[in-house]
Amino acid sequence: MREEELKKLLLKENEEFRKANKLHQQYEKKLEKLKTKSYLTESERQEEKELKKKKLILKDKMYFLMSEYKKFL
Repeated sequence: MREEELKKLLLKENEEFRKANKLHQQYEKKLEKLKTKSYLTESERQEEKELKKKKLILKDKMYFLMSEYKKFL
C-alpha cells in the first residue's frame, strides 16, 4: 500500500492518527503565520522553534502508527 493511501485509511479508521494529523496541521498554520512576518521577536522565535519540534514529534508518531498498521496488512 502506498503512503498516501495508508494515510487516508488511517485518517478514517484511527482516532490517534487523526488527532496527531490535526495537531500537525494546526502547528503548520501557526508556523506559516509566523513566516509572513518580516521580523520575529525573541518570543516568536522561541515559539517557532517549539512548533517545529512539536510538528516533528507528531510526524514521527504518525509514521510510527503507519508502520505498525502495515504489520497487520
